[in-house]
Amino acid sequence: MTGAGFSLAGKRIWVAGHRGMVGGAVVLRLASENCTVLTATHAELDLTRQKNVEDWMAANKPDVVVIAAAVVGGIHANDTRPVEFLNDNLQIQSNIITNAHRVGVQKVLFLGSSCIYPRLAPQPLTEDSLLTGPLEPTNQWYAIAKIAGVKLCQAYRREYGRDYISAMPTNLYGPGDNFDLMSSHVLPALLVKTHRGKQSNAPSIELWGSGTPMREFLYVDDLADACVFLMKNYSHDAPINVGYGSDVTIRALAELIAEVVGFKGGFTFDATKPDGTPRKLLDCARINALGWRAATNLKEGIAKTYDWYRANRAQG
Repeated sequence: MTGAGFSLAGKRIWVAGHRGMVGGAVVLRLASENCTVLTATHAELDLTRQKNVEDWMAANKPDVVVIAAAVVGGIHANDTRPVEFLNDNLQIQSNIITNAHRVGVQKVLFLGSSCIYPRLAPQPLTEDSLLTGPLEPTNQWYAIAKIAGVKLCQAYRREYGRDYISAMPTNLYGPGDNFDLMSSHVLPALLVKTHRGKQSNAPSIELWGSGTPMREFLYVDDLADACVFLMKNYSHDAPINVGYGSDVTIRALAELIAEVVGFKGGFTFDATKPDGTPRKLLDCARINALGWRAATNLKEGIAKTYDWYRANRAQG
C-alpha cells in the first residue's frame, strides 16, 4: 500500500486552491521541502474553464498537483446551492486531473471529504465503506462530486498507470477558515457565535439541531502535514482517510469553545434545524500504519484558530 518513496525535492508543485484554508496551509508546509510552489489566483485562472486550465498547465508544467480547490460550505450552503456544489466541483477536479495526464504530471493528490461515505455506515468509517449505502441528503451534491473525483483518479491509475491518489480528510478547522454564519461549517460558526455572545454578555446562544451528533475535527496544519507525508509515502488505488482519531458531541464542542473564548452563558438548541449525519468518525488505521498521526489536540487548535479570528476577522 505504500509508495516506493516519492521525493518532492526539486519538483514544481501546483497547489490548486492556495487561497483557501487547506491550500494555504499546504503552501506553508511545502516551504520546508526544497521544491518550487506554483499558484494561480482566480483572476489568473478560472478552474471551471477547461481551456484555461489546459493552457495554464501546459505553460507552467507542474510535476506534482495538490487539488485543494473546491466549492465548500456547511449544511445550509450545501442545501441551498446544489448546482455550485455539484457542477462547479465536477468541473474543477475534472479539468485539473484530465490535464495533469495530458501534460505528464508525475503525481496528483486529490483531496476529498469524509462526507463521501454513506450516512449510516458503520463507525468509525473505513475507506471500504465507500458506495455501500445512501449518502447524507444535506451534503449529497458535494459528496457526489468528490466521489467522482476519487473515481477519476482511480480510472487514470487503472488505464494509464498514473500515480494519482486521494485523501479523505475529516472536518477541518483553523486559520483562514470561513467564518460567515450562513455558509460556514459548525466549528467556525460556533466560534463566531460564542465570541459575539461574550462581547454582548448574552445569557445564552442558540445552536442548530439537538447538540447530540458526534463530530471529529482536524486542525488544518495537521492535514497539510499529512498531504506532504502521503505524497512522499503513499501510492495506491484506494482513498486514504486523514483524521484526528476521536470525536466529540456538538454540545461538548460548544462548551470547549466557550471555555477557550471565555463565554460564561449557556446554550439552547433549535431542534427544528437539521442535525446532519448522526456520527462521522474516520478510521485512520491505514495512514497511522504508514507512520502519520495528527499532532494538534482540539483545545489547542481552537485556541490558535480563535487567536487568528480575533486578529483577522472579528468585528469588535
